[in-house]
Amino acid sequence: MQKIINGIANLPAILKEVGCKKLFLVIDSSYPFLNIKDAIEALPVEEKVKFSDFTPNPLYEQVCNGIELLKSSHCDTILAVGGGSAIDVAKCIKLAVLAEEGNAAIIPPLVLQRLLIDGTKIPFIALPTTAGTGSESTHNAVMYYEGAKQTVTNDGVLPDYAILEPSVLKTLPLYQKKCTMMDALCQGIESWWSVNSTEESYEYSRKTVELIMANWRKYIFENDEEASAQIMLAANYGGRAINITQTTAAHAFSYKITSLYKLPHGHAVAVGLPEIWEYMLSNIDKCIDKRGRKYLIGIFAEISTAMGCADPADAIRSFREIMKDMDLNNPVSVNREEDLKVLSTSVNPVRLKNNPIKLDSDVIYQLYNIILK
Repeated sequence: MQKIINGIANLPAILKEVGCKKLFLVIDSSYPFLNIKDAIEALPVEEKVKFSDFTPNPLYEQVCNGIELLKSSHCDTILAVGGGSAIDVAKCIKLAVLAEEGNAAIIPPLVLQRLLIDGTKIPFIALPTTAGTGSESTHNAVMYYEGAKQTVTNDGVLPDYAILEPSVLKTLPLYQKKCTMMDALCQGIESWWSVNSTEESYEYSRKTVELIMANWRKYIFENDEEASAQIMLAANYGGRAINITQTTAAHAFSYKITSLYKLPHGHAVAVGLPEIWEYMLSNIDKCIDKRGRKYLIGIFAEISTAMGCADPADAIRSFREIMKDMDLNNPVSVNREEDLKVLSTSVNPVRLKNNPIKLDSDVIYQLYNIILK
């Protein structure tokens, strides 16, 4: 079972506990500017091997370089420090190194199969430097293979330890804070209405939404220390929720928005969520959740309550107001008809199966038509 640890001060004790001698350090471009860099450089291990040669949307070829470096360096422990991409790269590396199938474990057709690995052979610690994806507490990772996004899924890549150090959020660029926080909020909402939700995931979702709604203004506009701690915790709860339920339509809609309009992931998810929610609210009769329409209506009401709103329609208005207050605008298309065709054929059907209301191709087109400005 994963251990959630508060504070980087506990990292040396964790490394001692797992018997680390050679540390494989996966870091992104933010590492040189982190306030915790000196603490990581001073960690009491015999050797640190750093890997940072990957892009924000990591490519298979880049991950392969990391796989070879871990193999050749014979490191015994992995520490990922960074945003979701750094943690995801570390997950892919660990899976490919430990799986009998090797690098094939992270590409089609094996990418979504739960291949047998002994995750304990390489202890894995994740220290997120953003508050958004909750990747530090999921068994999923994202990378790109031959231009297509792949979600790598395996229980053995869930980090053994997730260290939450909210001080790293203090110097994040404001726009990045907005985007990552909205990703966390969307994950909390989507996991709550997912057809895969459970009693456990409900509680994680509730905590995600409530913590963000109570703290987002102070976090975004005042850079408040306590608010930062609460938002980081909320993002972790969101990751734990999504780890159970998987994402739904808003995430499925987001990926091509990111590639076409260069909107960061959290921003791309957030522009679609209120439109999708509004459609679902008006089309309860198309419910595909086996628990039924009455159940889904109740879930929408619970989400609204967690958002401090009177009803779902009010919650949708509140979500849009948050976006407006943070100046997170919808994408603008100059080739509208062409873009709509590309967008409407890009949606991952697997994600749509998790959505509680059926969305056919005509509806997807109509929703993108609303999302694009």
